Amino acid sequence: MRVPDPNAHLHHESGRVLISPTGEIDVATVHSLRTALAQCLHDGVRTVDVDLSAVTFCDGRCLGVLLASWWRITAAGGTLHLHHPPPVLVRMIDITRSGFLLRDRPAPTLPAALGGVL
Repeated sequence: MRVPDPNAHLHHESGRVLISPTGEIDVATVHSLRTALAQCLHDGVRTVDVDLSAVTFCDGRCLGVLLASWWRITAAGGTLHLHHPPPVLVRMIDITRSGFLLRDRPAPTLPAALGGVL
């Protein structure tokens, strides 16, 4: 799998991918994370971990990409888990009731009509 940008490092091991973005995830860099997550689906990877420990800033665009990717990966029968999110992202996740990204809330049920639409 090709790394689209130095801000989204990918580590592939036995059907599982670890994406480790670094620095800021905002309007100028969120495309890198989006591309890396989409590439996982394209390559058939269904277990995706995102380590955010080296992220120094993220905005709502980052959360939007993570949520859209969670829906797509889940609809394809996979899992996406976040690890070590920065406090600002944890706050956004709490406000939007998206705790399933951190596995501290039950995941919503995917509507049957969405199978493959996302």
